[in-house]
Amino acid sequence: MSYLKIKNVEKTFGKFKALNNINFEIERGEFICFLGPSGCGKTTLLRIIAGLENVDSGEIFLKDENITKKHPAKRNMSIVFQSYALFPNLTVGENIAYGMKNKKIPKDIIQKKIDESLELVGLRGQENKYPNELSGGQQQRVALARAISYSPDILLLDEPLSALDAKVREKLRNDIKNLQKKLGITTIMVTHDQEEALSMSDRIIVMDNAKIVQVGTPQDIYENPANNFIGDFIGKVNKFEINGTKVMARPEDISLADEQTDNFFMGTLESWEYMGSYYRLKVNKKNYIIEVDICRNKIAHIPLKKDQHIFLKVERTLGGGVEWS
Repeated sequence: MSYLKIKNVEKTFGKFKALNNINFEIERGEFICFLGPSGCGKTTLLRIIAGLENVDSGEIFLKDENITKKHPAKRNMSIVFQSYALFPNLTVGENIAYGMKNKKIPKDIIQKKIDESLELVGLRGQENKYPNELSGGQQQRVALARAISYSPDILLLDEPLSALDAKVREKLRNDIKNLQKKLGITTIMVTHDQEEALSMSDRIIVMDNAKIVQVGTPQDIYENPANNFIGDFIGKVNKFEINGTKVMARPEDISLADEQTDNFFMGTLESWEYMGSYYRLKVNKKNYIIEVDICRNKIAHIPLKKDQHIFLKVERTLGGGVEWS
């Protein structure tokens, strides 16, 4: 039995089709990412699961109960927004306690939940501070602590990391994933960031133009994209020919070749970028511009010059449903 089931869900806003025949199932304890470009319907879908939007048609089941028309407050779900949504006039502890007080939970239990949730998100001792005394990352941790404080059936995350700087985002990304595994809480996160989806989720639901276009593990989505949109949206796909054979490969699946071997080809170096841990080369092969990612240590001894000839080898071609065009 699936934990959460979405069946034939559709939603329109005026003449705009936001969701078109959405179907999927989630198991208990899974971390799922809705991934797609802006306007694809992923946030609308999250809001429908939370009960913040009504469906035009279709059904939502949680633990085999039809919750399609159930009030949001009775769904036992928590949502964390990009903007933190903390009350500026309340302390950290008061922000966490707010929802529990409305549910008439006893004070001693509320205090216990505050202490436990702050411990889990690494903010022990910050209970009496106000939001403006905290960094952006800390404020998002408070929002997360509030969300998990009353043990929801599902944790919903609406692009919770997008307003943070890169270092804080990476740290909080790891912390959220570890916390989710520790608590075993079923989690759905909306993101347009491919790296977040690949690194955090058990499965990714890729959306485009109001539809689900692929569901799979991060590895399967990346290595076997179902179509050209997914292949290009999640990473880069090179398309070129070697001896008349059409080839598709990711930049990291092409390497330098010291000598002529199987699947090798020669190209002309047009430009390169230093990316820190690797170089991204742009190589011209008979008017195909091919991007190649080479580890810094493997290219440090080679003097790069524009228009020089270099030999490359395809280590792995792309699977899935991407078409050569």
